[in-house]
Parts: sequence; C-alpha cells; structure tokens
Amino acid sequence: MGSCIVISAGDFKLCDIEKKAGDLCIAVDGGYLYCKMLGLEPDFVVGDMDSLEEEVKKEVAKLELCHPERVIRLKPEKDDTDTLAALRLGLAQGYREFCIYGATGGRIEHTIANIQCLAFLKNQGAKGYLLEATNMLTVIQDETVGFQPSMEGYLSLFALGERAEGVTITGMKYPLEKAVITHDFPIGISNEFIGQTAQVTVEKGMLLVVVSWPE
Repeated sequence: MGSCIVISAGDFKLCDIEKKAGDLCIAVDGGYLYCKMLGLEPDFVVGDMDSLEEEVKKEVAKLELCHPERVIRLKPEKDDTDTLAALRLGLAQGYREFCIYGATGGRIEHTIANIQCLAFLKNQGAKGYLLEATNMLTVIQDETVGFQPSMEGYLSLFALGERAEGVTITGMKYPLEKAVITHDFPIGISNEFIGQTAQVTVEKGMLLVVVSWPE
C-alpha cells in the first residue's frame, strides 16, 4: 500500500506532489483549491467547507452530486478538526503513512492541533509527516531514526509529554547520549547536520522532530 496524501488549507508553497499508484489523496476543506492548482485529483474531499470560495463550493457540490461517496461534509460544531477527520478516513482505508501538506502557518492553534495529529497517528501505529517548503515535522516514540549524509540544515527535538528519556544523537554537530529532554526546557533545538550518517534514538517517550533545511 502507498501513502495517504493529505492537502490541508494552511500555508502552502506550490511544489510538485506525485501521486503514485496505491496512494490516496484527501483534500481537506480549502485544500481542495490547492489540489486544483497542483493538478491533483483528490479521492475524497473532507471538511465543513468553511474556507472555500463560492465558486469552489459550487464545484465541490457538483462533485458531490456525481460522486456523493467522495465528499464528506462535516458539521462546523464538532470534536475532530477537519484534518483529524481526514486522517481517520485514511486510517480506515488501511493507510499507515501520511504525508500532510498545508498544515502549518496561518492561525497558530491549527498548527499546534496538527502537531498533535502527528502524535495521534503515532499512537495508531502510523507515521505522519507535516511537509513544508523548508521544514519537515514528524513524531518518534521508543525508536531510532536515521538521516543520510546528504542531509543539510538543522534538526530540533521537543518532548511531547513531560519527558523523553534515553535520547541519543550521533553523527551531528552536537552529540547527545542517553539524555532526558523535558517539556519545559528546549535543549534539543537547532542541532546541525555535518555530512555524516546521523541517528536519533529515544528509548522512552515521544519526541517531535523538526528538520529545517535551506531553500
């Protein structure tokens, strides 16, 4: 099975997004307009449609008329955010890797909510990535992840939870060995890739991983 591509309605810098065989594409509310701009045909459109312009709303309504199973309208008053509802849909379709675009910027509370969505995916046994032009965010828990020597830029780690234990960083400018990272001291910010194979391990707990690279 491929990846679930989720296009949300936050800040988005146009880039090439390839939908491969086996991938699922979900447009989240105003993310439908981004899909149009990218030439991507979403398999589903999910949301309360509050961020769509009138002409685009008409287009979604036309799609709904022809293919009602592809448009999932949500009530404005709900517990799940539109993006979280899209992730639940992708999980129900069997997907375990999620590439999420347009999920940062704009209102900061939505960015924080989407970071929490990464934790939600991790707790469901899935992988999620918030992807931007110069940043990638993901969550790791009780595991090791690696980075190729070609990686450039910065890596930052933040505890999602009170503490993350046994944090080890190798192959980077600032190594760390079996450290504790807590939620009230940002010691893991702005490490640097140095052209070596790098690894990050957390033995117990959950970390937000932020990779930032030059444009």
